[in-house]
Amino acid sequence: MSKVKHQQTISNERSSNRWLALIFLALAQFLVVLDSSIINIALPSIGEDLLLGTDTLSWVITAFIVPFGGLLLLGGRLADRFGHRTIFMLGVIGFILGSALASLSNSIEFLLAARTIQGISAAFLAPSALALVTVLFTEPSERAKALGLWGIVAGLGSGAGVLLGGILTSMFGWTAIFFINIPVGVLVVIALPMLVTKDTKAQNKKTDVLGAVTVTAGLVSLVTSLTAANQVHIMTTVTLFVLGIVLLVSFIFIEKKAKEPLVPFSIFRNPSVVKGNLSMLFIGGAMIGLFFGLSVYMQMVLEYDALTTGLTQLPLVVALMLGAGIVPEFMNRVGTERTLVFTLFLFAAGLVWLSFAPSDASFVSHLLGPTIVLGAGAGGALVSSTALAVSGVAKREEGLAGGLMNSSQQIGGAFGITILVIVSAMRTDALTSANFDMADALTGGFSWVFRGAAIFAIISALLVIFVQRKKVNTTVKQGSLNQSR
Repeated sequence: MSKVKHQQTISNERSSNRWLALIFLALAQFLVVLDSSIINIALPSIGEDLLLGTDTLSWVITAFIVPFGGLLLLGGRLADRFGHRTIFMLGVIGFILGSALASLSNSIEFLLAARTIQGISAAFLAPSALALVTVLFTEPSERAKALGLWGIVAGLGSGAGVLLGGILTSMFGWTAIFFINIPVGVLVVIALPMLVTKDTKAQNKKTDVLGAVTVTAGLVSLVTSLTAANQVHIMTTVTLFVLGIVLLVSFIFIEKKAKEPLVPFSIFRNPSVVKGNLSMLFIGGAMIGLFFGLSVYMQMVLEYDALTTGLTQLPLVVALMLGAGIVPEFMNRVGTERTLVFTLFLFAAGLVWLSFAPSDASFVSHLLGPTIVLGAGAGGALVSSTALAVSGVAKREEGLAGGLMNSSQQIGGAFGITILVIVSAMRTDALTSANFDMADALTGGFSWVFRGAAIFAIISALLVIFVQRKKVNTTVKQGSLNQSR
């Protein structure tokens, strides 16, 4: 009891209005999620304006994803080293700068540079924001509610990206999708210093430069090999993938010998961290498969325009937000792991249901039901897996935990989309060769995307059930002791 009161005192010292601070932290995270989804709708307009082909346009997405996925771990550890609020503010300011430059772009080179700045900044922003949430909300039930709100905002960002992308692009042009980030970012920069106190002075520790360079280069190589697979030669993809694996294996040996490691492997003795990250790895693959498959299926097969696609995904987004908002109560009653397993199976059930949608699907008859079910499951799974990934983590490693969790989601998404696109193409080609018409062949391909995403969700649930079952009690107790130090 005294330990909980001590933790609450520390969190109260950091902010006199924690819930208002949470809103502004969530707003910043909203920008990152929004920017990841809103760009897809604007790509055709960008290509038309800058005279770009499809292959070149895909680099607009890659230029953001590669630095974001590659630098998340480093960003989280820098937050632990130099202060969560400090790194968060640098990330938001950098994101504003990148957005401003992107909105002024008149060439592909300028736009790609601006997107890279956005990706780097987001890698600093995301893990430090999550770390601040865990610092401000230490009591389990309050943290669950805070992460529920966090999940609602993330769901809103995903859905708003599709809808806002269509509206802003059609009314003001594609530059508006970047400009909209600026006023929101400025509001966060002004408000947060008034709501969260300055970071305490960091201890004078030696920075693990070799480890930082190795893991960053490894993650960048790995993410690039997956996200740019369709844009570069196959040998380049294989070389980058192998290089990424070699560098990450080298990083493990470097960290074992480092006196002040970038990633202390003791964090993986906490089974909650292991389960949360393994779960998020496959959730990332399932989520990107869902949004990729559903959006393209609606536009290519059902011939919805961009705005209609956005509007018809609103029930999914609302269900995702409701799932994220309701799930904290279940976490407090039955436990985080059980809640996560249930929501993952619910997510998988909705995806399987969606996979039966025909090529002439009616939205009400064939799409509305499954998107509501999978939306509720996805929202609950995102919140509970995030809560699990940061559970029992020592205060000095909260930024690292946030970086690990976000890295798992991004790497899982990169692997997931690569695998699911290949599977979809194989199924579509097989049906085309069997003389199915194109609409039915494409529908068959997307059906396999949804079923593949369902398999990812089921694997995620099984990992939560079976990984480190016997070590849970002793390790969590040890994690609680570490958290008080």
